[in-house]
Amino acid sequence: MAVFSKSQVPQFSVEVYQNEYLPEGGREVNAIVTVTSTGGGTSGGAPLLGASPSPSYIPGHAPGAAVVIMVDCSGSMDYPPTKMRNARDATAAAIDTLRDGVAFAVVAGTHVASEVYPGDGRLAVADAQTRAQAKEALRRLSAGGGTAIGTWLRLADRLLSGSDVPIRHGILLTDGRNEHEAPEDLRTALEANAGRFTCDARGVGTDWEVKEVTGIASALLGTADIVADPTGLAADFTSMMENAMGKEIADVALRLWTPVGVEIKFVKQVAPTVEELTGRRTEAGPRAGDYPTGSWGDESRDYHVCVQVPQAGIGQEMLAARVSLIIPAADGGAPEVLSQGLVKAVWTDDMVASTSINPQVAHYTGQAELAQVIQQGLDARKSGDFDGATAKLGRAVQLAADSGNRDTAKLLSKVVDVVDAATGTVRLKAKVAEADEMTLETRSTKTVRVKK
Repeated sequence: MAVFSKSQVPQFSVEVYQNEYLPEGGREVNAIVTVTSTGGGTSGGAPLLGASPSPSYIPGHAPGAAVVIMVDCSGSMDYPPTKMRNARDATAAAIDTLRDGVAFAVVAGTHVASEVYPGDGRLAVADAQTRAQAKEALRRLSAGGGTAIGTWLRLADRLLSGSDVPIRHGILLTDGRNEHEAPEDLRTALEANAGRFTCDARGVGTDWEVKEVTGIASALLGTADIVADPTGLAADFTSMMENAMGKEIADVALRLWTPVGVEIKFVKQVAPTVEELTGRRTEAGPRAGDYPTGSWGDESRDYHVCVQVPQAGIGQEMLAARVSLIIPAADGGAPEVLSQGLVKAVWTDDMVASTSINPQVAHYTGQAELAQVIQQGLDARKSGDFDGATAKLGRAVQLAADSGNRDTAKLLSKVVDVVDAATGTVRLKAKVAEADEMTLETRSTKTVRVKK
């Protein structure tokens, strides 16, 4: 559990965007909940956990954050040989980015997981000496063996769980498919580690499985991406570590309380990426449930909450849901409430008011559909259903254009020839580079915020 002085606690705010008006007989209530954290290490406010110099770390005392870097060392990392060298350089760059006082370790992953530094089931505490020692130890990283990612995650958890810190994070790099353990072994490892640490996952080259890498990041509330050219690994690892160093507070949950008779249809994160949270609910007392959001630094995220309320007559109104940001108490007592907002329902006979769609709700409904149709279109293309792929990817082009999601539109243009973006008229390209298709699939859930 994070412990802060009053001046160090990041400040959270919750804003609710919705059209609260329903027509007679209307039951579905949609709201976009924007959560913003400010006053942490990346805004010039309180220092980073583990930063140096920093009141949050005193030599000889426990560090405020811990990171385990898991590097794929399977045989395929030797093809081409520069790939392994790029992985070593990237890991060295990440180590250089560690703040003094952060606990860390490096793990080599094959069909087994091995400690590279510091060893003996320990974590080192970052300073000039340990960073130099860790980079020297990277010389021992060599390619050989298979790939069993579940074993890497289990070792990372054992290392991280031995450190009494609020922020526990992993960085995982793979270049191949998880072929040396059963799919259920990886699934079991992810289920066991969910909520214990967060993890960013990266696929290097084009011989890995997108759904495996994105599944790891999704389960462990981290980010996923492709580094098609291994020479880009160092910059990507540096960026990932900088982001990890910016986290100030862990184990934040979105708590949703609903009155009697209200049914929750779904809860999902919709920015900066689409992430389904509905099935991750843990009960938190009468009519309340918690949805995990992971660690926070200075950032803002959007969530789409959809509930079904009982029918009511014109002129009636009710509280449809109360959304709170909370940190669960370590002893099982009352949680700390960081901020909260209200979702309302009001029944009216004003047709203009009741049929108006809130711009934020409309935007993120489109962004969620965009992510879905890209996946469906790519799956159809792989299965040989070219008509289905054309229809789905055409719809994706239309949605990307409507919402101003230029990054996704650019990725789509490498897979289809766009005839008319406004109507979603496209033609599948006859030849598509594997890296382009994998990049589109990996980044399909990235969204843009509502245009001002």
